[in-house]
Amino acid sequence: MQIRLFITTVFVAASIVAGLFFSPLSLAGLLDKKVELSTLPPKVQETIKLNAQGGTIESIEQEKVKREVTVYEVEVKKSDGTEIEFKVDENGSLIELEKD
Repeated sequence: MQIRLFITTVFVAASIVAGLFFSPLSLAGLLDKKVELSTLPPKVQETIKLNAQGGTIESIEQEKVKREVTVYEVEVKKSDGTEIEFKVDENGSLIELEKD
């Protein structure tokens, strides 16, 4: 009887810990929202236009990192068909760049 109670307790505790660990990961993309370039701070707009390299801005998503910092994820399609993805922080700094 005590062994069964111990095993049940361990299982419940492990489930709670796993839920706390994985729930922020599963909710990460749900808090993003699409935004328009014209609504962003001027420094952010400037960095986006510069890094778009003349391509068409396909989408801009606003996300919160650690609930404190706003980051803008930008997808651009260039005239030659290549795609660029990059992230800009709320101060207009380029923080990540990916080219296909």
